Amino acid sequence: MRTARLRTVHPVLWAGWAALAAGAVLCVLGWYGVSGERFAERQVPYLASCTVPGAALIVAGAVLLTHGRGALAAARVEELYGLLVAEEPAGAAGEPGTAAGAPLAVSGDLLMVPGGTLWHRADCPLVAGKAESVPVDAKLLASGELGPCPICEPVEETD
Repeated sequence: MRTARLRTVHPVLWAGWAALAAGAVLCVLGWYGVSGERFAERQVPYLASCTVPGAALIVAGAVLLTHGRGALAAARVEELYGLLVAEEPAGAAGEPGTAAGAPLAVSGDLLMVPGGTLWHRADCPLVAGKAESVPVDAKLLASGELGPCPICEPVEETD
Protein backbone atom coordinates (compact mmCIF):
# COMPACT_ATOMS: atom_id res chain seq x y z
CA MET A 1 0.00 0.00 0.00
CA ARG A 2 1.76 3.13 -1.20
CA THR A 3 0.33 6.53 -0.48
CA ALA A 4 0.23 9.43 -2.92
CA ARG A 5 2.61 11.29 -0.63
CA LEU A 6 5.28 8.62 -1.15
CA ARG A 7 5.02 9.07 -4.92
CA THR A 8 5.45 12.85 -4.69
CA VAL A 9 8.59 12.59 -2.56
CA HIS A 10 10.74 10.81 -5.12
CA PRO A 11 10.98 13.78 -7.55
CA VAL A 12 12.17 15.97 -4.66
CA LEU A 13 14.91 13.46 -3.85
CA TRP A 14 15.96 13.21 -7.51
CA ALA A 15 16.02 17.02 -7.80
CA GLY A 16 18.18 17.19 -4.69
CA TRP A 17 20.68 14.69 -6.05
CA ALA A 18 20.73 16.48 -9.44
CA ALA A 19 21.36 19.85 -7.78
CA LEU A 20 24.18 18.36 -5.71
CA ALA A 21 25.80 16.81 -8.79
CA ALA A 22 25.46 19.99 -10.87
CA GLY A 23 26.88 22.07 -8.00
CA ALA A 24 29.85 19.73 -7.61
CA VAL A 25 30.58 19.89 -11.36
CA LEU A 26 30.42 23.71 -11.32
CA CYS A 27 32.74 23.88 -8.29
CA VAL A 28 35.27 21.60 -9.98
CA LEU A 29 35.12 23.68 -13.19
CA GLY A 30 35.56 26.88 -11.17
CA TRP A 31 38.50 25.43 -9.27
CA TYR A 32 40.09 24.26 -12.52
CA GLY A 33 39.67 27.71 -14.09
CA VAL A 34 41.02 29.54 -11.04
CA SER A 35 44.01 27.21 -10.74
CA GLY A 36 45.16 28.10 -14.23
CA GLU A 37 45.19 31.87 -13.65
CA ARG A 38 47.97 33.67 -11.83
CA PHE A 39 46.34 37.06 -11.22
CA ALA A 40 43.33 37.55 -8.96
CA GLU A 41 41.49 39.79 -11.44
CA ARG A 42 41.52 36.96 -13.97
CA GLN A 43 40.27 34.45 -11.36
CA VAL A 44 37.15 36.46 -10.44
CA PRO A 45 35.14 35.45 -13.56
CA TYR A 46 35.60 31.78 -12.69
CA LEU A 47 34.48 32.40 -9.11
CA ALA A 48 31.44 34.38 -10.24
CA SER A 49 30.36 32.06 -13.03
CA CYS A 50 31.14 28.62 -11.58
CA THR A 51 32.14 28.39 -7.94
CA VAL A 52 29.49 30.63 -6.33
CA PRO A 53 26.55 29.15 -8.30
CA GLY A 54 28.00 25.68 -7.68
CA ALA A 55 28.06 26.27 -3.94
CA ALA A 56 24.48 27.61 -4.09
CA LEU A 57 23.37 24.46 -5.96
CA ILE A 58 25.05 22.26 -3.35
CA VAL A 59 23.18 24.06 -0.56
CA ALA A 60 19.90 23.84 -2.49
CA GLY A 61 20.45 20.14 -3.12
CA ALA A 62 21.13 19.50 0.56
CA VAL A 63 17.93 21.33 1.49
CA LEU A 64 15.92 19.33 -1.05
CA LEU A 65 17.36 16.03 0.17
CA THR A 66 16.64 16.91 3.79
CA HIS A 67 13.06 17.91 2.97
CA GLY A 68 12.52 14.84 0.79
CA ARG A 69 13.85 12.40 3.39
CA GLY A 70 11.77 14.04 6.13
CA ALA A 71 8.65 13.79 3.99
CA LEU A 72 9.51 10.19 3.11
CA ALA A 73 9.90 9.31 6.78
CA ALA A 74 6.59 11.00 7.61
CA ALA A 75 4.85 9.11 4.81
CA ARG A 76 6.26 5.81 6.06
CA VAL A 77 5.12 6.54 9.61
CA GLU A 78 1.62 7.33 8.32
CA GLU A 79 1.59 4.11 6.32
CA LEU A 80 2.74 2.04 9.29
CA TYR A 81 0.16 3.67 11.55
CA GLY A 82 -2.52 2.92 8.97
CA LEU A 83 -1.45 -0.72 8.91
CA LEU A 84 -1.45 -0.86 12.70
CA VAL A 85 -4.95 0.46 13.18
CA ALA A 86 -6.49 -0.91 9.99
CA GLU A 87 -9.54 -3.02 10.63
CA GLU A 88 -9.15 -6.58 9.46
CA PRO A 89 -11.70 -7.78 6.89
CA ALA A 90 -14.53 -9.83 8.37
CA GLY A 91 -13.52 -13.47 8.50
CA ALA A 92 -15.55 -16.43 9.65
CA ALA A 93 -18.70 -15.66 11.61
CA GLY A 94 -18.20 -15.57 15.36
CA GLU A 95 -14.50 -14.82 15.12
CA PRO A 96 -13.53 -12.31 17.82
CA GLY A 97 -12.23 -8.94 16.67
CA THR A 98 -13.72 -9.07 13.19
CA ALA A 99 -16.93 -7.16 13.80
CA ALA A 100 -16.94 -3.45 13.04
CA GLY A 101 -16.07 -1.46 16.13
CA ALA A 102 -14.79 -4.50 18.05
CA PRO A 103 -11.75 -3.73 20.21
CA LEU A 104 -8.34 -4.97 19.16
CA ALA A 105 -7.60 -6.14 22.70
CA VAL A 106 -9.97 -7.62 25.28
CA SER A 107 -7.69 -8.69 28.14
CA GLY A 108 -8.43 -7.35 31.60
CA ASP A 109 -4.75 -7.16 32.61
CA LEU A 110 -3.21 -3.71 32.24
CA LEU A 111 0.41 -3.16 31.17
CA MET A 112 2.69 -0.18 30.64
CA VAL A 113 6.15 0.46 29.27
CA PRO A 114 8.50 2.06 31.83
CA GLY A 115 8.79 5.75 31.04
CA GLY A 116 5.66 5.64 28.88
CA THR A 117 2.55 7.77 29.25
CA LEU A 118 -0.12 5.20 28.31
CA TRP A 119 -1.52 2.01 29.78
CA HIS A 120 -2.56 -0.88 27.57
CA ARG A 121 -4.47 -4.13 27.73
CA ALA A 122 -2.12 -7.12 27.91
CA ASP A 123 -3.06 -8.24 24.39
CA CYS A 124 -2.70 -4.77 22.84
CA PRO A 125 -0.53 -4.97 19.69
CA LEU A 126 1.70 -2.18 21.01
CA VAL A 127 2.85 -4.13 24.11
CA ALA A 128 2.04 -7.78 23.33
CA GLY A 129 5.20 -9.87 23.45
CA LYS A 130 7.44 -7.03 24.64
CA ALA A 131 9.73 -8.06 27.47
CA GLU A 132 9.98 -4.50 28.83
CA SER A 133 6.23 -4.14 29.47
CA VAL A 134 5.30 -4.30 33.18
CA PRO A 135 2.00 -4.41 35.06
CA VAL A 136 0.48 -1.00 35.73
CA ASP A 137 1.18 0.39 39.19
CA ALA A 138 -2.07 1.35 40.94
CA LYS A 139 -0.45 4.56 42.25
CA LEU A 140 0.37 5.76 38.72
CA LEU A 141 -3.12 4.87 37.55
CA ALA A 142 -4.77 6.71 40.46
CA SER A 143 -2.53 9.78 40.04
CA GLY A 144 -3.59 10.25 36.43
CA GLU A 145 -0.03 10.15 35.11
CA LEU A 146 -0.99 7.43 32.64
CA GLY A 147 -3.65 7.77 29.97
CA PRO A 148 -5.54 5.06 28.06
CA CYS A 149 -4.06 3.66 24.87
CA PRO A 150 -6.00 4.89 21.81
CA ILE A 151 -5.50 1.54 20.07
CA CYS A 152 -6.84 -0.94 22.63
CA GLU A 153 -8.92 1.57 24.68
CA PRO A 154 -8.75 -0.18 28.03
CA VAL A 155 -11.39 0.54 30.62
CA GLU A 156 -9.95 2.37 33.61
CA GLU A 157 -9.66 -0.08 36.47
CA THR A 158 -8.46 0.53 40.02
CA ASP A 159 -7.42 -2.42 42.16
